[in-house]
Amino acid sequence: MSRARYPWVAYCPSWPEEFERLALPLGGLGGTALAIDHIGSTSVPGLPAKDCIDVQVRLQQGELGPSVEAALGGIGFRRRPEPWNQEETSAGHLCRKLVFAPPAGFRRCNVHIRETGRPNTRFALLFRDYLRADATARDAWGTFKQRLARITPDLASYGRTKAPATDILLIAAERWAGEVGWRPTA
Repeated sequence: MSRARYPWVAYCPSWPEEFERLALPLGGLGGTALAIDHIGSTSVPGLPAKDCIDVQVRLQQGELGPSVEAALGGIGFRRRPEPWNQEETSAGHLCRKLVFAPPAGFRRCNVHIRETGRPNTRFALLFRDYLRADATARDAWGTFKQRLARITPDLASYGRTKAPATDILLIAAERWAGEVGWRPTA
């Protein structure tokens, strides 16, 4: 059995600045980008992560289509073809999305294009904000993901195994959101 090929590193304080540099070219999506968010593990101070920055670009509902692919392709981003990069289930709802890889020579990243107001868009922001607010949950999540990376043979297995644990963490995140009155940022 081969081991996962995605090394984990300690939190890097330069990740927010690197996100800002990645977000600059994405802001030119013809005015369709409502927001560009730093999401995923690299957006949570203190959380170990794969050294790959996740970016979420929020679009109006109905704008997720060929024009977005053309705009990103025009600046060198490549659409990822895997089925899990086309749609995802969040809060029991099937949600469309597109995921793009960076141009050659760019910093390693995944650009997630999602429609604003959809459960998957909210989930990415809630997950980030909860782990930023709760150090115990953040540390436990980091330990879990590092251990899981060591025992899974590939990224697909890692994702399938992580999904049920993510659902459990989301229950705690939703409880936290209710207690503090959390709402997604505009």
